[in-house]
Amino acid sequence: MTKDSVMQLKLCLLLVWVTTSGLTAIAQQDIQFSQYVFNGLSVNPAYAGYKEDIFINSTYRKQWVSFPGAPETGTLTVDGLANILGNKTVGLGAQFTWDRVGPQDILSFYASYAYRIRLNEEDDSRLALGLGVGVNQYSINGDRLSPTDAGDPNLPAGKVSTTKPNANFGAYYYNPSFYVGFSILDLFPSNIYDDIFVGKNNYDCLVTRKVPHYYLTAGFMVTLSEDIKLKPSIMIKEDFKGPTNVDLNAFFLLGERVWIGGSYRSGVKLWNKDNLQKGLEQNDAASVMAEFFITERLRVGYAYDFTTSKLDNYQKGSHEISIGFLLFNKKRAERIISPRYF
Repeated sequence: MTKDSVMQLKLCLLLVWVTTSGLTAIAQQDIQFSQYVFNGLSVNPAYAGYKEDIFINSTYRKQWVSFPGAPETGTLTVDGLANILGNKTVGLGAQFTWDRVGPQDILSFYASYAYRIRLNEEDDSRLALGLGVGVNQYSINGDRLSPTDAGDPNLPAGKVSTTKPNANFGAYYYNPSFYVGFSILDLFPSNIYDDIFVGKNNYDCLVTRKVPHYYLTAGFMVTLSEDIKLKPSIMIKEDFKGPTNVDLNAFFLLGERVWIGGSYRSGVKLWNKDNLQKGLEQNDAASVMAEFFITERLRVGYAYDFTTSKLDNYQKGSHEISIGFLLFNKKRAERIISPRYF
């Protein structure tokens, strides 16, 4: 390989390690949206059916604008109750996601089932246990690379891909003013090299290895005045390979129509991990977000991320747009009177 080819492969490796986790020089690589707080199904299958009506959400994220090969991610989710007129114990959901990082693409589809246990007579507090099953398609497109030497055996000719099954598990508790959830995504670590990499070719530095990721989320709602509510929340993300990832969020709800707030993401050292090199940068990003209810059931959101690591010198921030729609059901019209804040 020429020196230029080596540098290009190193760039791909850098992108793989730092992209979908949002942490600089960290091994976590699960997709993370800044606006996940408005779409719990993206991090926990037990969330399915929480809003009780059918909820559709779509999010698009363009990360690190102007950085070569930076991630682009989109997702479409839908969830609701399977027995709206019954005891509301079963929630169902589906999620389609596509993610592009340099020469690599990941397409995934998951179906989620949540069993929702009623905890009080008022039926405003439940514990849900959820399972998501699906498939991931991993691919590498050599046409997105520009090798100095044509026919380099360490670069794929065209597109090569493979498909692997996977599963997610979660638990989710909520009442009108508090929620807490725990989930494990990518339960089955997948060695995707088995199908993609054949013979003596070595594409290892062009792709990620999927490992289980553990999420702990919690938040609560405080009424400050008749027209202002405050919702702080936290998410702790762990893969036991890289530093622990923590999201701190705070949002104000104004007049039941506008959410305004932000979040701060960083790595923290909760315990020693011998596999990590010393001196890894822990800073990641800060986000500002706004969510507008155009109607009582249609929400549009936008988030802008400011990179707080040294990567800030090489890119122009990250943009994220989301649209959420709660389908109207005449027999569940009381949802407008008693909105779901989480």
